[in-house]
Amino acid sequence: MTYDSTKHHRRSLRLPAYNYAQAGAYFVTLVTHARECLFGQVIDGEMRLNALSEVVAEEWQRTADVRREVELDVFVVMPNHAHGIVVFNPVGAHGCAPLPQPFRPPRSLGSFVAGFKAAVTKRINGIRGTPELPVWQRNYHEHVIRNEEDRDRIRQYIAGNPTCWDQDRENPDYRPGNDNHLVAEPF
Repeated sequence: MTYDSTKHHRRSLRLPAYNYAQAGAYFVTLVTHARECLFGQVIDGEMRLNALSEVVAEEWQRTADVRREVELDVFVVMPNHAHGIVVFNPVGAHGCAPLPQPFRPPRSLGSFVAGFKAAVTKRINGIRGTPELPVWQRNYHEHVIRNEEDRDRIRQYIAGNPTCWDQDRENPDYRPGNDNHLVAEPF
């Protein structure tokens, strides 16, 4: 199918003039395909991981080993999504490392997310015996962290996410009107 701008109106969630390859801290949210609860369950405000969510957590931690420009902050896996803060410190233009080679993918937030999602998907599909089955939604949510106050608010939100699962709009059992104690989204 060819792209037709009069029919295809895919709205970008990215800031239009922002360079996502520059140094910065980002809050990212990745949601499972069809919001399927693949990654365990929340019981009494505590996330109980399963084998699939352990893959997600392992790949998140492995990211810092694979990508030296990435520094990881807080992270949580929920039944059908994951939240994390990633700090992106590009290397290459200031003598820290060689400039990217033509065969090397660009080092940006988008390439980080794509690589992470691909690694998780490959491992999960290997466990389930379901080659090429999607694990994640096509896109992801990001928020550029602008200062330490913003970062601290997001850290609290991530850490408290399991305790607020009953009021989380990503929870398939969520019912509007039950959110009087909902922790506000941090952005």
